[in-house]
Amino acid sequence: MIKDIDELTEEQIEICLNSGTERPFTGKFLNEDRVGTYRCVRCHNALFRSDTKFDAGCGWPSFYEAISETSLRYLDDYSLGRHRTEIRCGNCDAHMGHVFPDGPQPTGLRFCLNSIALNFKWDETGEEIDG
Repeated sequence: MIKDIDELTEEQIEICLNSGTERPFTGKFLNEDRVGTYRCVRCHNALFRSDTKFDAGCGWPSFYEAISETSLRYLDDYSLGRHRTEIRCGNCDAHMGHVFPDGPQPTGLRFCLNSIALNFKWDETGEEIDG
């Protein structure tokens, strides 16, 4: 089920619906190291497993591989006067962040995410936490 706009915080609206970006090194999941699944905060679509998370040093949670080919949607983004690839939730179209071709192997990708756009489901307890 997709959350209605009145169920989202102001920050979630700015990031997920208006393609905003949280400030670097401020996100709740930047240093998260528990085992679990990162999901879209708006519709709970599974996006990334914690074993694909790595420290890119960029200030945002980073992953090298999405859960599936359909979990994300990719769009060309020229908003900063240069080409980037925006990533959106493949289910509800919420803005998640961007993907860059400078990540580690085996994919060589760095999916750079806004914590505010994510929900984390911890494997051990099933606890869910919004970014």
